[in-house]
Amino acid sequence: MGSISLRNAGLVATDTLFSNLNFVISDGDRVGLVAGNGRGKTTLLRAMAGQGELTSGDIVRSRGLTVGYVEQDMPASSMGLTLYDAVLEALPPAERDTDSWRVDVVLDEFETPDAMRNRKLTELSGGWQRIALIARCWVLQPDALLLDEPTNHLDLGKLFQLENWINQAARNIPVVIASHDRQFLDATTNRTLFLRPDASHYFALPYSKARIALAEADEAAEAKREKDLKEVSRLRKQAAKLTNIGINSGSDLLVVKSKYLRDRAAKIEAAVLSVHKERSGEIRLGNSGAQARVMLAIENIDVTSPIGDKLFHIDKLHVFQGDRLVILGRNGTGKSQFIGLVHRAMTGTDAAGIRVSPQVVPGYVDQAMSFLPSRESPLGYITGRFDQGDQRSKALLAAAGFAVEKQERPIAELSFGQRARLGLLAIRLLEPNFYLLDEPTNHVDIPGQERLEDEILAHGATCILVSHDRSFVRGLGNRFLEIENRRLKEVDSPEPHFAAMAREAT
Repeated sequence: MGSISLRNAGLVATDTLFSNLNFVISDGDRVGLVAGNGRGKTTLLRAMAGQGELTSGDIVRSRGLTVGYVEQDMPASSMGLTLYDAVLEALPPAERDTDSWRVDVVLDEFETPDAMRNRKLTELSGGWQRIALIARCWVLQPDALLLDEPTNHLDLGKLFQLENWINQAARNIPVVIASHDRQFLDATTNRTLFLRPDASHYFALPYSKARIALAEADEAAEAKREKDLKEVSRLRKQAAKLTNIGINSGSDLLVVKSKYLRDRAAKIEAAVLSVHKERSGEIRLGNSGAQARVMLAIENIDVTSPIGDKLFHIDKLHVFQGDRLVILGRNGTGKSQFIGLVHRAMTGTDAAGIRVSPQVVPGYVDQAMSFLPSRESPLGYITGRFDQGDQRSKALLAAAGFAVEKQERPIAELSFGQRARLGLLAIRLLEPNFYLLDEPTNHVDIPGQERLEDEILAHGATCILVSHDRSFVRGLGNRFLEIENRRLKEVDSPEPHFAAMAREAT
């Protein structure tokens, strides 16, 4: 039996991220770790793995327990290795010759093609780099598994495969998963921990059911808060009345009783906690508007790879104002290439077969937020790029979740979630009327995803979207295009595509 116990665990950065955290993770417990960007998930996982420290409390691992921790990014020093060698590197040097067979076994578990194994990580997609990270951990045969954002950059096929692997290969050991993918959490976890500054909540339920339980707990806490505050008011009124009577009558007993009531009111008031509200940073979009009915028309074009290989063909596609198109397809079929092609056409590059309305103002988000200048600070970028002025830029960044001390740090030092929020703020300030979104929810926390979805719907924005987040796709799309057999075709729903990918992963 393996377990990890947390006792009065707490983390304070600029402010308190969580405190008085007490729970035990045992064999068979698969815990979804949920909190906003920058609220301590990664620090907690690192501490549980023995690679970091918390501000207070203790973490106790059962004797002899080996903990596997899958971080968000491959170490830079390993990026020049092949996928195979990157996994082999995780083994102790003395075991690499005799136990190299374990690398092949693990890569077989993830259905890694032979040709892929000998390619350098720098040549591989973010999804395959993610698989390599997980394989590096699993080859050590850990007794417990900690996964930090394991779904980022995975295509839908690999995502389903990862779900199946967690539910089968890792089903009997303690597992903790920090993720913003709601559907993935539902499919892989049986417990959920919501990290909060004062009172975190732990439910023996997967995410969606746990969220309902959390809402009920918050509602009960708010009702108790209101009841306690009414009692505080009643006690103070009674104390004031007794004080007046005691002074006028010269009764020391009434004065003493009045003081007792005031002390009791103060004690109740000190114990009253406001219901927690997730404040991970505002995400807002806009729509500068357009009169054109057809925003984009595409006829008889081939979408190609960067080296010119044909990926798929489009016979005819019209995008109307208010359309929210979701592009579906397996990894490597050309979804991102298509988004990039449309963006180039919208920004002045002539493309035969693509007609863009003169009224289109594009807002483009790629997976890596590569348009962000890594050496600049958020404040320098916003003030310099958008001419907002110093005070206005500070206010915009604060509303997007950037504390004052983070506004002047280099963008390269920001967390991935913070970079995503900065990128979305920059897109908003461009005031586009046509959004091109390539995996926009990567690294964005669940409240941020829901806010982004609400903003697109509220503004009636036209957009083309690539996403492997099934909850986001279902909530946002009103037209669905699937790349299949090197052609783009419109389908009624994403569900058959999701079901096909799930079948292939089993």
